[in-house]
Amino acid sequence: MTQVRVLAAVFAAAGVLAAGAVIAKPGFGGFGPKMQFEDIDTDGNGEISQAEMQAQKSARFKSVDANGDGKLSPEEMQAKAQSRMADRVQKRIEHLDTDGDGALSESELSNLGRHGDMFKRLDGDESGGISKEEFEQARAQRAGKRRWGHNSETEQN
Repeated sequence: MTQVRVLAAVFAAAGVLAAGAVIAKPGFGGFGPKMQFEDIDTDGNGEISQAEMQAQKSARFKSVDANGDGKLSPEEMQAKAQSRMADRVQKRIEHLDTDGDGALSESELSNLGRHGDMFKRLDGDESGGISKEEFEQARAQRAGKRRWGHNSETEQN
């Protein structure tokens, strides 16, 4: 039951983060759409010009600006964030739904491989409990990965 609550909290947090990610810059480890080089290099010359980059940025903006007024309202941003979140949730269900019923049971969530045994990973000293230090360390590592797409502690060393 704990994993169900953790996953529910993760999806709720993803919804909040997605709202800020609507017009986020795409790229490696970012929340924005994953662009291929060929999508931006529209003239096919093997280089991305500033004009091509600006055109891609403008197209991304216009795809969110549903009413075409040149501004992103909270409703337009929320609609885009909800659409992205719905896509992510659907992909997650498709990936984990082992019985094909279109929903995730507690047992399907319990079989998440390396993600499924969070307690074991957090209990670094294998004491059978998670200390405040272990909890805070895991939290800091996770925050670094979400923010930068990698472990920020590794970058500091």
